Amino acid sequence: MFATDSQAQKPETGKTSRSETSCAANETAVSHETTAGPQVTVLENGLTVLTLEDDRFPLVSTRLYVHAGSAYETPKQAGISHILEHMVFKGTANRGPGQVARDVESAGGSLNAATSFDYTVYYVDVPAASWKLALDVTHDMIFNALLDPKELESELDVIVSELRRGQDEPGSRMFKILQSEVWPHLSYRWPIIGFEDTIRATTSEDLRTYIQRMYQPQSMLLVAVGDIKSQDVVAEARRLYGNLKNTRDINPPSRTPLPEPTAPVVHLESGQWNKVYLGMALPLPGLDDAGIPAMEVLAQIMGGDKSSRLYREFKYEKRLVDDIWATSFTMERGGMFMVRATLDAENVVEFWSELMQLFSGLEGLDFTDDEIRRAKLGLEDSLYQSKETLAGLASKIGYFQFFEGGQDAEERYLYGLRNTGPDQLHDIVSSYFLPGRLRAAVLVPEGTDLRADTLENAVADQWPGKSSETAAAEKTTTDETRVVDVPGGKIVFRPDPTLPYTAMSIVWPGGDGLLPADKQGLAELTAELMHKGTTNRSATQLQDYLADCASDFNVSAGRDTFSLTTKFPCRFANEMLDLIREVLTDPAFSEQEADRARQEQIAAIKQREDRPMGLAFRKIFPFLYKDTGYSYLHMGETEAIAGFTAEQARTTWDRQKKQPFVLSVCGTFDTPQVKAVAQTLAELQMADGQMAETKPYAFSSPHWNTERELDLNLPGREQAHLLRIFPVPGSAHADSTGLSLLRDILAGQSGLLFRDLRDKEGLGYTVTAIMWQAPETGFFAFYIGTSPDKVDAALQGFDRTQEKLRTDPLPQEELDRAVNLLRGDYFREHQSLSSRASEAARLLAKNLPMDHYRELPDRAEKLTPEDLRKLAARYLDNAKAYLIKVEP
Repeated sequence: MFATDSQAQKPETGKTSRSETSCAANETAVSHETTAGPQVTVLENGLTVLTLEDDRFPLVSTRLYVHAGSAYETPKQAGISHILEHMVFKGTANRGPGQVARDVESAGGSLNAATSFDYTVYYVDVPAASWKLALDVTHDMIFNALLDPKELESELDVIVSELRRGQDEPGSRMFKILQSEVWPHLSYRWPIIGFEDTIRATTSEDLRTYIQRMYQPQSMLLVAVGDIKSQDVVAEARRLYGNLKNTRDINPPSRTPLPEPTAPVVHLESGQWNKVYLGMALPLPGLDDAGIPAMEVLAQIMGGDKSSRLYREFKYEKRLVDDIWATSFTMERGGMFMVRATLDAENVVEFWSELMQLFSGLEGLDFTDDEIRRAKLGLEDSLYQSKETLAGLASKIGYFQFFEGGQDAEERYLYGLRNTGPDQLHDIVSSYFLPGRLRAAVLVPEGTDLRADTLENAVADQWPGKSSETAAAEKTTTDETRVVDVPGGKIVFRPDPTLPYTAMSIVWPGGDGLLPADKQGLAELTAELMHKGTTNRSATQLQDYLADCASDFNVSAGRDTFSLTTKFPCRFANEMLDLIREVLTDPAFSEQEADRARQEQIAAIKQREDRPMGLAFRKIFPFLYKDTGYSYLHMGETEAIAGFTAEQARTTWDRQKKQPFVLSVCGTFDTPQVKAVAQTLAELQMADGQMAETKPYAFSSPHWNTERELDLNLPGREQAHLLRIFPVPGSAHADSTGLSLLRDILAGQSGLLFRDLRDKEGLGYTVTAIMWQAPETGFFAFYIGTSPDKVDAALQGFDRTQEKLRTDPLPQEELDRAVNLLRGDYFREHQSLSSRASEAARLLAKNLPMDHYRELPDRAEKLTPEDLRKLAARYLDNAKAYLIKVEP
């Protein structure tokens, strides 16, 4: 629910965000309306209301932005913005603790909030009929918050637990180090979450004073996007917010000069990690700088995707890192250019030295036209695609209005982006890429023989410095949805002309289910190699081609499926569909690429096992099941992966491609072109001109293991994680509907588990229910993240919840809330073209109806409290349960 310390100021546009605004009070209402597009109304007290009518879906997405983030705090207040964000969910004068979430979820909606450096934002997404509720709860939770001292005392324990939990994540820890080093002169230097002593010192009166000081109407923006009428939203906003008063002047942040170059600083810290986690950063100016588009283009060229320089040189060519990327991260008063990498300890010195050489050589005008064009296309494409979902659209238009003062800011950004060339990139490098300003954070495994001064000296050796003076982006269009049987499989056509894009998903049954037990991880390796070139294109040429078409392309293996997904602007349909056929019919499966893929897969396993829940979910399937592909370690064991060959991957693909396929396409497309792809898929199943005789894939029902407790340890962490797991039938079973309803009754911010174990008893920060299902098997789980000294109490809390569900019928309102949540979640999660294409393909490939999940709320609505009680009694049985513990 809450923002993490390392959360970037990044709205759902996909573009690195920039925040700036000067919200001055107006004495009269001003309206700036357009016939098509966002409408801006400034109320008499200065509150800005931004609306956009969009009836594609029966949903409304709202945002309330407030200039109240960690950068507006004093050092003694560090973390108060984030604490307030927690506490507004803990009860109001009109709603008890948890009732805000309960009201929204009961209507089928969802709510969230996030604290960043320069702002706090409150999100509410609801079915269109409940848009007034969205505005009301947002207003109520902030301006009528009870801020009860007892609730605060309990919540501060939760926040401290959250702070400690962040220390268990290498990425979060590394970002905290960087922010303190890069911005020592700014309030960005402390974590958004604050420090334990400042958190503990916060009182209810502090929070009330903070609201009075920071939550001025002139400092807020209310956004509503979806199936609304703008004039109705403005009228409701005036009713709710119109009586708020401004009590002080608001001055926009002033431009802050960058620190003078001194000497590079490397902060090195050892811990119980499998890998080295390295971050380096250089300070950048804030949002009022005209060079922001060029900074983003440079970050995209350097480390934005697989066609970038850093990826090509250090991951693909030299294989010195497991992962590497770069970003330009900008706030109101400052920013940073950041590079992050994960690698093995023995590669650090070589990688660091060569990275410094690369940055030293960036001052020449050596950026190619292809690099620049590709980077600009990718940034523009991600901005444009935000219009696909209402939530993304609300965040995009809200960002430009709140942080850049108006909707014309998008055009200004795009103009700057399109006019970025080698000269602009050279200016950025020569002005800001000074080694004396470089700051780095390096987390290494314990016992690693590496010193910070070794890396600092390498900067001086490889990147000679110079002075600063010298350096001077329900109206789902299901019309005419058709399912067509074709040789070898099915095609699903789902036209949606909203965007000029095509999303395609091809799914075959199989995946791990086609592998023998001694080949665990081979399906994953095979899928990865499908990305690694064809006999006509190398892996890098394939990546460049996809970047040139602003296209997504992915091949993945699951426990019982294998899939190819893609999304592209429809103007590139000819190129992309030709490429798909080429990948399907003529993948390279080169041994050189297999070596890279093996290394990547082994690195991914180690990184997953560095995260508590990553470790738990890696081990959960072989712990629960004793046979079939469901019992496998999906990514395999490192020793076995090291021995897999490209030829074995080719054989796996040859077996997989003979399974019946489902091809689903959504968006704007040409039907004959889609059928041509289906014809290619059918030809893959043929042998000697005839359809191959392949035994139909059977979705199995595996046997369960007899051992019922798995204890895992991650030394050096501060939190314990518990999963109590119950065997349940698969998605094809009649009880699946009731189990889905039960999960939503338990999960969510107003769910029973959250309300009882977190809000009432303070047993953990994260508490929820999880369900996983294949067609013929599944499991239902209670999860809690808690402190090690509360493990027994948390398990007893599980016991109490289970017993209550097994013996006492739930109130009808609990069922109504969960049904509405099922319905609201379905539409929220199926707005994008890709999600709708993938859903149809996966369901049909698993022999389930294409509307299985769409109709789930209607089926659930027919269930009674007694039905749910019987279901809980049948399945939530400790005698049949399994337990996974991940402890320090």
